Amino acid sequence: MIDPKLTVLQLVAHHGTVTAAAAALHYTPSTVSYQLRQLAEELGVELLAQSGRGIRLTPAARTVLHHAELLQVQAEHARAELAALAGEPAGPFTLCGFSTAATHLLPAAAAMLRERFPRVRVRLVEAEPDRCFDLLLAGDADVALVINTADTPPLGDARFEQHPLLDDPLDLVVPSDHRLAGRKSATLTEAADEQWIIGHPGGTYHDLMRAACMAAGFSPNIAHHADEWDTGTALVAHGFGIILVPRLARLHDDWPVVRIPLRGEPAPARRILAATR
Repeated sequence: MIDPKLTVLQLVAHHGTVTAAAAALHYTPSTVSYQLRQLAEELGVELLAQSGRGIRLTPAARTVLHHAELLQVQAEHARAELAALAGEPAGPFTLCGFSTAATHLLPAAAAMLRERFPRVRVRLVEAEPDRCFDLLLAGDADVALVINTADTPPLGDARFEQHPLLDDPLDLVVPSDHRLAGRKSATLTEAADEQWIIGHPGGTYHDLMRAACMAAGFSPNIAHHADEWDTGTALVAHGFGIILVPRLARLHDDWPVVRIPLRGEPAPARRILAATR
């Protein structure tokens, strides 16, 4: 219902570069550039201008984006009304979410949808939060489970509806012979001097972990990088440091580690949202 070239412009604005927008859309950069040139010619305006080695959106592009968002909202309302007229829901429906949600939340939701609406073809996609928003914008996903971070779109972003789903507390994971292992709970500051295992820079887990430590008043001494909970826990089990693990994440029972709930104000947690267009 919406000209795909407007979606291309939205993703260029969202990512800031043609190359990143192309990756999000699974297009080549030349295809994205061509579609933007076509849109500019159709509208009779310049949409992009050179800024050093990069590009910037022109005032005309900002105006087009504003109206594209209004059109997109109206199109979603139209789809909803048409779906209501159709009676029983049918057709494809895609759920996407980050790894823990894709493991512990989405399969149950998909199974419930499949049982309740047998004519709906449910599809699951595991993706990081920023990729989930790309999938929503491109129309390749209908509902996304994401983590609220400093880099995700704000709750007031008109392109999306974002609903708080749950807060997932972060637990401290230490070796079984650690000085805190016998505690029923601990504060993050009690582990401030430890060696930490966190995700790679730029990843959601890295940002979440650093934000939690900074809120507790310290910068973590990063000894190792691991993006997967299993990898991080294996390092903990062998005495290479400690990690924070979300409550939803499951750990191997036979590893010599102890999981300790954290207390404090606020207690470290990640907020999980359900997002749609």
